[in-house]
Amino acid sequence: MNKIILDLCGGTGAWSKPYKDADYDVRNITLPEYDVRTYRPPENVYGILAAPPCTMFSRARTTAKTKRDFKGAMEIVLSCLKIIWKVQYDNEFNLKFWALENPAGHLKRFLGNPSFKFQPCDFGEHYSKETWIWGMFNIPKKSPIKLSKNEIIQSRNNARPLPKIKGLSVAERRAITPQGFAKAFFRANR
Repeated sequence: MNKIILDLCGGTGAWSKPYKDADYDVRNITLPEYDVRTYRPPENVYGILAAPPCTMFSRARTTAKTKRDFKGAMEIVLSCLKIIWKVQYDNEFNLKFWALENPAGHLKRFLGNPSFKFQPCDFGEHYSKETWIWGMFNIPKKSPIKLSKNEIIQSRNNARPLPKIKGLSVAERRAITPQGFAKAFFRANR
């Protein structure tokens, strides 16, 4: 039986890709097919990755046409946490790891200090975007690179080159988990 990894709000599945490549039973629980608010997890889950949308928690949200909706955004975060808690209860603490990710922002006001902070350049990527992770997991080993002045400016101005993936918005492409981090996280939590 393959080890089950739940990728909550997993979008493109970039964070769980190393698990999928290693033949884990990865289940990407993301809209429109699955909704974390109604999802019921299976038994014997090995690990959980959660990446709830960051739109409402972002510090960069300064010119949005709609008001912040912390209550609605926290409904998704709470749903992810309820799945994690249910797996913990049902599996009598056999869950090997869980991690909830969001860029640096206002989620800290609801969850407290994160367990781990990183920049994509800490894992060999050519941009910065401070990201925080809460949870119970082994800390991935960093292998940082130095960014050029141009890469620093592009990152600061949110103007870095994005992957060209048909059907995804700019925001969705910007939210893709950096593969250097995903691979390091997998190595530390397999």
